[in-house]
Amino acid sequence: VEMFVGVGAARARDLFEQAKKHTPCIIFIDEIDAIGGTRGTGANKHEEREGTLNQLLVEMDGFDGSEGVIVLAATNRPETLDSALTRSGRFDRQVTVNAPDKKGREEILRVHTRNKPLDPDVQLGTVARGTPGFSGADLENLANEAALWAARRGADTITMSDFEHAKDKVMMGAERKSLIMTDEERRMTAYHEAGHALVSLKVPGNDPLHMVSIIPRGRAFGVTVNLPVDDRFSVKKFELKARMAMAYGGRIAEEMIYGPEGVSGGASSDIVQATRMARAMVAQLGMSDKVGPVNYGADQEMSFLK
Repeated sequence: VEMFVGVGAARARDLFEQAKKHTPCIIFIDEIDAIGGTRGTGANKHEEREGTLNQLLVEMDGFDGSEGVIVLAATNRPETLDSALTRSGRFDRQVTVNAPDKKGREEILRVHTRNKPLDPDVQLGTVARGTPGFSGADLENLANEAALWAARRGADTITMSDFEHAKDKVMMGAERKSLIMTDEERRMTAYHEAGHALVSLKVPGNDPLHMVSIIPRGRAFGVTVNLPVDDRFSVKKFELKARMAMAYGGRIAEEMIYGPEGVSGGASSDIVQATRMARAMVAQLGMSDKVGPVNYGADQEMSFLK
């Protein structure tokens, strides 16, 4: 396996010559978008990168089915690749690797905990069920954080409570215990998060409420977390509207307690998220009765659907 990023055209030629001498073999090109992005002109032109890409295309054209060399590549940005790379005869087979499902997460957890002392009460299936959307790297981080928390406690084994603490840290960030908040700021944060929680519980379509905290984590002064019961692969209109209602629950709670002039800027990220959902519903998902089922916006990744 050869790692192939940022090398020049001459090195690319040497790489393929060595591959032909050592058949059967595999050439693996990691982060191919670094050299395989769409070729540009003028200000967007990058001579060295395009020279490497051109050489790569020439070398791949020199293979036939009897060479015994397989070329694999990986990227997180397939939409940026030059069209010449994905035509037949080059990278003509594409495999999409999605986030693991519940069973996959459980098996990944077994791999990352096989050398860790687990308490008999630990149910990896339960941990997997509570971590929808986690990637393999997230699950590895979860297992390591659980082990670290158990070590801080001076325990000999890792318990379910250690995994719960680790999950909260991975999902929401570490607690900022050094941040000093006034009693009034803490009270406003409590009202804000309570507003999210109440709307989450009362408006049908929201995922079950997992936890509410007014302990600062990351950039947030407080967090309200919902987790689905099972893996989700689609979302309905009424569920998106419920999520938007929950997003504005914090701001509405502040207005009810402190009045329109007493609200804080704590809802800024909530407003951004709700605005993105509303815009996508109208311009991309065809969920507006007035606008109709027409796509008016460029295709963009809708992270709120995950």
